[in-house]
Amino acid sequence: MGTFRCKIGTADGRILEKDLDATSKGILKESLEDQGFHVFRIQRRSLPLSGALSSQQGRLSSSRFLSFNQEFLVLLRAGLPILQVLDTIMERMESGRLLEILREIRNDVKGGSSISEAFNRYPNFFPSLYIASIRAGERTGELPVAIERFIAYQKRVEAIKSKVRNASFYPILLSAAVIAVVLFLMLFVIPRFTQVYADAQVQLPLMTRLLITVSQGMGKAAPLVLPLLILLAFVARGFLRTEKGHWLRDRLKLVLPFFGQLFKDYALLSFCRTLGTTLASGIPVVQAMQMSRGTLNNRLLEERLSLAVRRVQEGASLSEALEETGFFPKLALRMIGVGETGGSLSSMLEDVAMYYEAEVEKRLDRLTTLIEPAMMMTMGLLIGAIVVAMYLPIFQLAGTAG
Repeated sequence: MGTFRCKIGTADGRILEKDLDATSKGILKESLEDQGFHVFRIQRRSLPLSGALSSQQGRLSSSRFLSFNQEFLVLLRAGLPILQVLDTIMERMESGRLLEILREIRNDVKGGSSISEAFNRYPNFFPSLYIASIRAGERTGELPVAIERFIAYQKRVEAIKSKVRNASFYPILLSAAVIAVVLFLMLFVIPRFTQVYADAQVQLPLMTRLLITVSQGMGKAAPLVLPLLILLAFVARGFLRTEKGHWLRDRLKLVLPFFGQLFKDYALLSFCRTLGTTLASGIPVVQAMQMSRGTLNNRLLEERLSLAVRRVQEGASLSEALEETGFFPKLALRMIGVGETGGSLSSMLEDVAMYYEAEVEKRLDRLTTLIEPAMMMTMGLLIGAIVVAMYLPIFQLAGTAG
């Protein structure tokens, strides 16, 4: 995700300059043109604008953003005017970047701007989906309902993200422990045993000689390999930040055994949940699809979904357009088709998201269940083999002495 400075023309002849977040310049240009804007220029922002109140400085954590919205909702439900709501929130807030932003927003609202227009000046703090929900709530006169719906959406998204993080934490930690233990044995423990056996001038078994050879090779290569690995890591990181690198990474995600389907299911549930939330907020289906496209978090899937957006603009039904993308399962398409026919598309999309959320949880549980014992077994066999190989000469000497 990057930030781009955009110069665009509106349908009523105005020229605007905005800072917008997008995964790539091409996708952002396509999205703006689909919304009816004429794009004059799009430039990637490498550094934030100067000034204390640049809209690109800092970001809100998910927990802080959720806390802000919960307080915002309570005050709105109490019937307070919007200026008084902002004043009350600012009174309880500690000094910081968000407080400065809210002061500017208050001044904008006092000057006649709507709350959605004021929030839209700070896209790094208030995401486009949130602003669209606020705008829809203003149009319908149900701003508290729109915010409550977004809070529920954010809680579900954070819950599934937390499950993914928790499921991947233990395997990563165990892998790091295995690598650290093996490197310690190969680079520090085995060389000391090697010296002891050299002084004793004993005939070593083949397994021990192979292990010593590998250990010596690693010790000699470490001064060269370590800087090389660090250099390769920096080069790979730089490449993955390029357009071609993003495409390659996203393509690999989809073809990985077991994980590829997990990534697809996660992308599917994120898209359906976001689309359902935006449609329930009263946002038109084409605009809702464009806003939800970024939640796929994969260039290939986003490109296919762009074709679906065009098909909907041409008059196709949502289920037909999504079927042409090639990555929506038949079950999801049938459920979406039923939702379109019955006039309950937003709730049906939420049902699809819940179904695939359960599928993701099952896959994560299965992954954790399989990986933990497999890694423990691998770690035990690897370290056990190293220990046995180093102690074999000692066993032989003990047998000879006996």
